[in-house]
Amino acid sequence: MRYKRSERIVYMTQYLISNPNKLVPLTYFVEKFKQAKSSISEDVQIIKDTVVKEGLGSIETVAGASGGVRYRPQMQREEAEAVIQEVTTLLQEKDRLLPGGYLFLSDLMGNPTLLKKVGKLIATIYMEEELDAIVTIATKGISLAHAVASVLNLPVVVIRKDNKVTEGSTVSINYVSGSSRKIETMVLSKRTLKEHSKVLVVDDFMRAGGSINGVMNLMAEFKAQVKGVSVLVESKEVKQRLIEDYTSLVRLSDVDEYNQDFEVEPGNSLSKF
Repeated sequence: MRYKRSERIVYMTQYLISNPNKLVPLTYFVEKFKQAKSSISEDVQIIKDTVVKEGLGSIETVAGASGGVRYRPQMQREEAEAVIQEVTTLLQEKDRLLPGGYLFLSDLMGNPTLLKKVGKLIATIYMEEELDAIVTIATKGISLAHAVASVLNLPVVVIRKDNKVTEGSTVSINYVSGSSRKIETMVLSKRTLKEHSKVLVVDDFMRAGGSINGVMNLMAEFKAQVKGVSVLVESKEVKQRLIEDYTSLVRLSDVDEYNQDFEVEPGNSLSKF
């Protein structure tokens, strides 16, 4: 079957967008379409020009025998502002406030359309970082971590608070919860993360940062390097936060549990755009 150039471009664009940050050999398209490499290269240039023009990210070409083409998604500031506004609007529903100053987030964590946009936003911030894995804490952060990982084309590493026989040998640490000041435990299988990995920590909610501080200590046991921390929601009213370098999409403030009142405002993520 012989394909027209327009048909090739449609397929190639769809394939690259469906496999972000994956280096695809040009020979894959050459063999599929039975076209000369020069023709495929011209197709790639057309796709590249359009992607850049529309602000959808970038198309990178890598020369050499092991080279190919890679699509790197990117969210523009206007789109990021719209996503943060959408999250802010959803979180401003007054019945979301839970005891202890937490917010009900399960419906957002189960919304694939919203998470896809949030994942792209967070991934854009850390796109230039050299990363090996996305790390999160079970359970609510898992869907958010997968949304980020799908854009960066990275594995997800899930830290748990109890040991499972199916995990094999594990490393565990005790940490102090930043809000309740209780001693808690987190566990990670030795097979899940290679030593000296570079990781991005993602979670749904951060108050004082005790859990994330525990994650960083656990990463030290694996000799891993934490390249960044990103949360969906942070609590603004914290006297002493254990984490200083992080990004957040929105910030919870002015919490009045008695009257079920609070404010939600943009976090610091937009400063990265």
